[in-house]
Amino acid sequence: MTTPRFVGVETEYGITVDGPSPVNPVLASSMVVGAYRAAGDDDVRWDHTDESPLRDARGGPAPEPSEPLIDDELGLANTVLTNGARFYVDHAHPEYATPECSNARDLVIWDRAGELILADAAERAQANLPAGSRVLIHKNNTDGKGAAYGTHENYLVARSIPFGHLTRQVVPFFVSRLLFVGSGRLGSELDPAVTFQLSQRADFFEVVLGLETTLKRPLMNTRDEPHADPERYRRLHVINGDANLCEVATFLKVGTMLLLLQAIEEGALPPVPELAEPVAAFHATSHDLTGTVPLALEEGGTTTPLGLQRWYLDALQRYVKERDEAMDAVTEEVLDRWEALLVTAEDDPRALAGQVDWATKLELLESYRSRHDLDWTHDRLKMVDLQYHDVRPDKGLYHRLAARGRVERLVTDTEVADAVHRPPTDTRAWFRGECIRRFRGNIVAAGWDSLILDVGRDSLQRLPMLDPSRGTQAQLGALLDEVGSAAELLDRLTH
Repeated sequence: MTTPRFVGVETEYGITVDGPSPVNPVLASSMVVGAYRAAGDDDVRWDHTDESPLRDARGGPAPEPSEPLIDDELGLANTVLTNGARFYVDHAHPEYATPECSNARDLVIWDRAGELILADAAERAQANLPAGSRVLIHKNNTDGKGAAYGTHENYLVARSIPFGHLTRQVVPFFVSRLLFVGSGRLGSELDPAVTFQLSQRADFFEVVLGLETTLKRPLMNTRDEPHADPERYRRLHVINGDANLCEVATFLKVGTMLLLLQAIEEGALPPVPELAEPVAAFHATSHDLTGTVPLALEEGGTTTPLGLQRWYLDALQRYVKERDEAMDAVTEEVLDRWEALLVTAEDDPRALAGQVDWATKLELLESYRSRHDLDWTHDRLKMVDLQYHDVRPDKGLYHRLAARGRVERLVTDTEVADAVHRPPTDTRAWFRGECIRRFRGNIVAAGWDSLILDVGRDSLQRLPMLDPSRGTQAQLGALLDEVGSAAELLDRLTH
């Protein structure tokens, strides 16, 4: 039986405070998260108890458990929202982790909801700063000064799949998908001749495999922390993607991975063309805007990023066609959009403007550069690059393009606004979010796989949620409507 597919994306947002008094990024990030928490009374703390970020999928002894750090003792804001998401401070950035979603379209909605939350939180935090201060939040991945921060995708996969097999199947896909995942940036840490590249993150990756996320970044992260039943599942923690604003890019980034993992789990993917030097190929793919740069193969010869993407598309189209089950509407849209995107890219990748971020941004930069006769290294172009990612609807260049119909939308503003406060209905995120909304005073802490309740008994009560497919509105909606208190809910669930 195929593992149910679930996905969540965590994004570290760039933050800057302009004003009469300097504010360091850690304090600024805590102010942003804290201001939103106070405004919404979302005072449910994050439960770190069962986290094990140092457990390695390659094996070896498990790290010794340590006393969990308390965010408030560190001065870090960390909360769980009524939409099932986590909003917190990580590595001097405000970070938003979407609730678990069952499909790519839902992920787009709840990822976009994070942008609204960040914009709102920044505005609230700004009111607590001296007059003349501005809190600027950007959904990007580099400060342009040599530092990078992450956008991590998380996919639930069956533990029965050997990790080495999974790595061989997905690494060439990670390298070549920059054609639609890249959010674009000026310059390069590796090659001064590169004026513009596909990805904000690619230059910062150094190895193929590894546990780290901030140093010696690997294409394939080996963290083995499923946030679910560890006997059944592992979590594929993907750290090599960019933060996307274009909805088509986010949709394809997630949708193609969900389908690929399903095919791998069913043993339906033929042997993948393996790259001789994946990290070098990752850099080369990002630095080439045509999708045709030669990439050396392990068995000799070369391929191209477009060639690899076409290989994966053809393989997954055959897989879907040969399955006994009917294809769902979202998967059908993923395949149709993926094929259309590759057809466009094979003719002219820059024609992807309005669908993927790098091409949309490049079109803006080239227009501005031509109009003002600027060199590619000019500071004004750097400001355009950065302003593309501004989360403020009236200031961010992406959002201004969207308002003018210059980028393709897949979801509605109403859906996104509703997702700010409401969780997806078909994953355990629904139960988490609804319990926080209905019984906030009784929820001491929450994590991905449990809730901790105080219902006035001798000890705190933990409700485990080890299966992301359990806790949906269809399963528990009637029960939550029937009970009048958290204590009654606990009794009904445990007896």
